[in-house]
Amino acid sequence: MRRLFAVSTLTLLLAAGAAQAQVAAATVDAAVQRVTPQVVEWRRDFHQHPELGFAETRSAAVIAEHLRSLGLEVRTGVGKTGVVGVLRGARPGRVVALRADMDALPVQEATGLDFASTATGTYMGNTVPVAHACGHDMHMAMLMGAAQVLAGMKDQIAGTVVFVFQPAEEGAPPGEPKGGAALMIAEGALNDPKPEAIFGLHVVPGRPGSVFYRPEGFMAASDRVDIVLKGKQTHGAWPWRGVDVIAVAGQVIETVNTLTARTVDPTTTPTVFTIATLNAGVRYNIIPDSATLSGTLRTFDVAQRDALVARAETAIDHVAAAYGATAEFGVKQNAALVFNDPGLSAWLAPVLTEAAGAGNVNPATPPTTVAEDFSYFQQAIPGVFYHLGASPDGVDPAQSAPNHSPEFSPNEKVLPLGVKTHVLTALRFLERPKD
Repeated sequence: MRRLFAVSTLTLLLAAGAAQAQVAAATVDAAVQRVTPQVVEWRRDFHQHPELGFAETRSAAVIAEHLRSLGLEVRTGVGKTGVVGVLRGARPGRVVALRADMDALPVQEATGLDFASTATGTYMGNTVPVAHACGHDMHMAMLMGAAQVLAGMKDQIAGTVVFVFQPAEEGAPPGEPKGGAALMIAEGALNDPKPEAIFGLHVVPGRPGSVFYRPEGFMAASDRVDIVLKGKQTHGAWPWRGVDVIAVAGQVIETVNTLTARTVDPTTTPTVFTIATLNAGVRYNIIPDSATLSGTLRTFDVAQRDALVARAETAIDHVAAAYGATAEFGVKQNAALVFNDPGLSAWLAPVLTEAAGAGNVNPATPPTTVAEDFSYFQQAIPGVFYHLGASPDGVDPAQSAPNHSPEFSPNEKVLPLGVKTHVLTALRFLERPKD
């Protein structure tokens, strides 16, 4: 009986050790290389067939079919067109999530690629050109490749990987109250099983093969600002007989710019407040009775953001009143602050270095004023979002076309690295001992 007990104990110890054994990086490398040609094909297919937010039906179908072919549990229609795949390893353990976004933009592509988009879609009631001008085609393809690599290692995995393919990252279309991340969360994307952490990436201008992020505030919170000015229409030759909303609009823009520059300490946190559209009038010699302005506010501190919004609303009301006009001021959040969990950020740096190689990872890059609704996942569970440099070969990243540009064309050579960072992040997280 004593010998039997000793054998049983040894068996349990060996099993526990196996659960913590690392999958070798060389094994991951080989699997990533095998799947890379297919990842390139997926990327080009998605690029040729882009779809706007909450209309990603074809993309979602391609993704769901692939995940099912790998034996994953698949849920579709999560957040209208979102897809969730669940890979359960051979043994129980931690749960981790990986996320990719799916939507394209109403942009006329000008890359000159052989597989450039000629697609159109409907945006605000108009037929518009559609293109993957932000790189989400790359993101979908890389996460599909990671799912294939990890499914092939299922017998070596202790734990569960949740693959989240999210629609409408670029913001809720007009008339929709929530964007893709918030809606997926509301509809249970992070339930059953509930991940302990979530990770995601984004291709951006940068040295190909470089990876960069920072702990805490990384990408700005983004608010849409709408201002409606009401005056009194009059002849352009008799402005004193009306209330000139064009003059008011000019003063409002100057007020917004001055408030941002003169009431916010730029050394504490970046803040950008931009008025980007102004619509008013139909004829050169008629002062209209109304004007509408819209813009974007990017911030990294909630209290500072709230204070600036309050000051702006008060100041704009005063400007309008001085002319005899009225102002309606509205703010709607498009994305919260991307806040990278400090502990996970520190843990992730050597994992990303294992994937990208020494000297290619910067875990303390400056914050950026662009936004991402991955932030809502981070409000639900701890997470880290990082950027993958993807400028074309031989092009200075500072001069390469930015995301959302008609010429944006990320370097396909970084696709294997994106697959590898996803895979190693999931594996190394699952290999962590339970607290």
